[in-house]
Amino acid sequence: MKKSALIILCLFSQFIFSQTLETEVLLKDKISIRALQLYDGKVWYTGTDSKFGYVSLKDSADKKQIKLSSENLQFRTLAQTKSSFYAINIASPAKWFTIQKSDLKVNLNMIDTTKTVFYDAFVFDQAKNRGIAISDPNEDGSSKNLIFTYASRKNPKTDFPQYFPGEAHFAASNTNIAMQGNWVWIATGGMKARIFKFNWSHPFTWKAIETPFIQGTSSQGIYSIDFYDKNFGIAVGGDYTKQAENINNIATTNDGGETWQIQASGKNAGYKTCVKIRPKSKGKDIIAVGDQNIEFSSDYGKTWTKISEEKGLYVCEWVDSNTLVFAGKDRIVKMTLR
Repeated sequence: MKKSALIILCLFSQFIFSQTLETEVLLKDKISIRALQLYDGKVWYTGTDSKFGYVSLKDSADKKQIKLSSENLQFRTLAQTKSSFYAINIASPAKWFTIQKSDLKVNLNMIDTTKTVFYDAFVFDQAKNRGIAISDPNEDGSSKNLIFTYASRKNPKTDFPQYFPGEAHFAASNTNIAMQGNWVWIATGGMKARIFKFNWSHPFTWKAIETPFIQGTSSQGIYSIDFYDKNFGIAVGGDYTKQAENINNIATTNDGGETWQIQASGKNAGYKTCVKIRPKSKGKDIIAVGDQNIEFSSDYGKTWTKISEEKGLYVCEWVDSNTLVFAGKDRIVKMTLR
């Protein structure tokens, strides 16, 4: 168990002036992790080489890892309901696995052999047992997704947006889908950076919303979104081939994703793969992580402060209002603000 402390001499918010960031490495392994879930006091993850497992937040010696397949599959998705975890590997053939929480029994539910299939994110609303897994589009630009809801019908009438050529999703951190209440938002990138929005009362009718986000090449666009409530949300991303560039790579919305406003353009630390709003902050406090650093905003995303230059972290999640977990290249890290 490794712990370290970093003194942050900057102003995060009115009550944080001099801040200690305590860092603890929970897991070290030869793995790339881009999807996390918290359950039963543990951090659950999927990653490269078909690996799935957990490590305890309180005792890093309490851990377990299994392989979902004998094949060398890469997983960048992980969802959960009250009874199970769900994961789909990237690329074709895509294999959808269920892992029972009670005994970690693994079941293979589906195999998708579509040539263009590439599942980027998988999210469940645990309270109401409804979820969505989103893939890159079909060759003809039509939507490719799995929707789980009691409103489903065998042959539902669908009204999904048509993708532009070169528009898709990024499998960066399992966070280009956000849910709040009955609303769902999905982010795209590449030649277009848009937001798809739908309500669970009409889960097969999606609205496509333009954004001023950086877009136009295959590596640019929105990589991660988060919403505090049905109104306030944030999107982050950039260009993974030019990670220092910081123009039009952060945007916020105050009207449920109908319109987006660029924030801190040219005044942030660049490309980000995951953004998470601090619990109980009403959207004011936000953390964002990318390959090169971690940033914090205490004013709804308008300004940002670099709080760590730790590299190789791709995904994060708040455990509570003062504790986060991060994961990425070969490790899972817990950070506590004190």
